Amino acid sequence: MPTTFSLRTARDDAPNALFVALDRARAAGERLLDLTTSNPTTAGIPHDASAILAAIADPRSLVYAPEPLGLPSAREAAAATFASHGATVDPSRVALTASTSEAYAVLFKVLCDPGDEILVPAPSYPLLGFLAEFESVALRTYPLVHAGRWHVDLEALRAAISPRTKAIVVVSPNNPTGSYLGEEELERMLDLDLPIVSDEVFATYPMSERVPEGRVATVAGATRGLVFALSGLSKLAALPQMKLGWIGVSGAEDLAARAMRRLELVLDAYLSVGTPVQHALPAILSSRAAAEDAIRARARENLRALRAIMKEAPSASVLDVEGGWYAIVRVPDMKTDERWALDLAVRDHVAVQPGYFFDMDRGAHLVVSLLTPEPVFAEGAARLAARVREDA
Repeated sequence: MPTTFSLRTARDDAPNALFVALDRARAAGERLLDLTTSNPTTAGIPHDASAILAAIADPRSLVYAPEPLGLPSAREAAAATFASHGATVDPSRVALTASTSEAYAVLFKVLCDPGDEILVPAPSYPLLGFLAEFESVALRTYPLVHAGRWHVDLEALRAAISPRTKAIVVVSPNNPTGSYLGEEELERMLDLDLPIVSDEVFATYPMSERVPEGRVATVAGATRGLVFALSGLSKLAALPQMKLGWIGVSGAEDLAARAMRRLELVLDAYLSVGTPVQHALPAILSSRAAAEDAIRARARENLRALRAIMKEAPSASVLDVEGGWYAIVRVPDMKTDERWALDLAVRDHVAVQPGYFFDMDRGAHLVVSLLTPEPVFAEGAARLAARVREDA
């Protein structure tokens, strides 16, 4: 019989036009201003290297002592991170995973059977589609609407629920909108009697000194329903290579207890979290201030610069950003956002992401990373503004 593969992994391998254009520019030796930078370990973000390296050299890492939900010391350290947002999560209600992506995969297994549905926001990060498909789960979207400030369209959310809907995903702050979930939005979601999976990896990066009033820093600590709060070292400590995330489980006591048993069953089958990083977690979290402070300062400065520079192109605008390290520029819809991104790549040697990558299907939008080093970001933003002035 011929070899066959699953439909879940069937993909068109042809690169998109933007990838081709950027690849050609790099191959030609062009100096490319990359405004899509998302890797903090290559973006000039400082870390407390000595503390991190000492932590992962812990001799206890030479002993394999498998714990499906994670080592007690690591779960305690992960639970303590929610306290910075005013939430109390008992370490017994924390499960460790190798990443936030794995946390999604584990939760889809726990909550869904093949063919079930998960509600996800749009715009949002495109990785969710792949993760769901790999678990044979269908995604249905509910809209985030921008009206001076981003908000969840609660009526559309309710209308999207079907008999096969098993959970609602929120990303707070959202990537790419930078919007936190609202307090009232959370309460109305809990009223729907569906589990809530809240991706909070950017929660410690508000654009102001604190999370905006009326917004939710974390769903952890909820006392009704069933909620899962996701975080991890990738963003919290700017260390994606350490491969450690966690799920904080809250809500009604009986539901949370049942969820923990299901999580333990799935995680026991994989045991994917490395022992060294678990032992190192308390020290890594204690040393994260240098990276966190640097990211907050850079994101805020780049956003300030972007707003100032884009005033020179009145037909474009920077949408409201509450947190995270991305920003959205609305550009004239005389051409598609893909065409804008291609023109910037070919004519201006600037890399940005078109809004359709994130399911932005109305108007033309470009997404830029505020993690980009400041001089590169300012020069790239200036070229973006010039391109809008020339073409609009």
